[in-house]
Amino acid sequence: MTDFWVTNFQVLFSGLALGSIYALVALGFVLIIRATNVVNFAQGDFAMLGGFAMVAFLAAGLPYWLAIIMALVMMGVFGIIFNLGVYYPLRNRSYLPVIISTLGASIFMQNTVLYIFGPQPKPMEKVFATQGINVGGVFMDTQYLTILGVTAIALLFQYVLFEKTLLGKKLQATSQDKDMARLVGIPVAWMIAFTFCYSAVLGGVAGILVSPVLFVSIGMGSIIALKAFSATIIGGFGDVTGAIVGGLLLGVVEAFGAQYISVPYKDAFAFLLLFIFLLLRPQGIFGEKVSEKA
Repeated sequence: MTDFWVTNFQVLFSGLALGSIYALVALGFVLIIRATNVVNFAQGDFAMLGGFAMVAFLAAGLPYWLAIIMALVMMGVFGIIFNLGVYYPLRNRSYLPVIISTLGASIFMQNTVLYIFGPQPKPMEKVFATQGINVGGVFMDTQYLTILGVTAIALLFQYVLFEKTLLGKKLQATSQDKDMARLVGIPVAWMIAFTFCYSAVLGGVAGILVSPVLFVSIGMGSIIALKAFSATIIGGFGDVTGAIVGGLLLGVVEAFGAQYISVPYKDAFAFLLLFIFLLLRPQGIFGEKVSEKA
């Protein structure tokens, strides 16, 4: 391949890997939106907690694979605690108090981690010791390959869970109409608790995957959350497929913007894309227009 194509495939590969992280966090956003009709602005901090949990377990001497399992179990338990402490007491209120509650929880989580671990970013080892492989001149970093592979497995699991299992059908019924779900005997409170648990695990997976690339820091969750939330709007607010496509698209646009326009302003490209969608297609890629009578 010519240098032009090698460069562009390299950028595309990096963008898809980065977009996969946004897609996982955006998926967590969407699942909670569908289950509770509110936005969990602490979703990005689940990724931050997952990264710091890995750092702590590795520092304690656990093998890498066991540290991952322990970190994800911890995130699942934390998701249930988050549901009980942040959402459940306000479940019968309007969406605004719940959103404010998630913002408060986000601030609390960041300051707690700051107190425990300090302000310095923490490095994390890659899953695999090898640096990567070269395919046709395109260098494929093992961590980026791991991100893409794990994301593909997570999305396959998501599809099987929601489309092929009874639990998935109950979760879908809860997200569509909680009152009707209660009438047919579905334990709505348990379904919502499971959704928070699952979303926290997704955030933890994203944090663990991206930490060897970006380092583990207090602010990593906020940056990821902003871009993942942008991805949910770009893909179609509340649409699962839209969250995935929006996240991947955002990562690719950011990577090409950094390559051809400006590296220091690469974070701005995500919000520029969001602005364009809000201007030209506010319902997002997979969203539908909804008209309201005055």
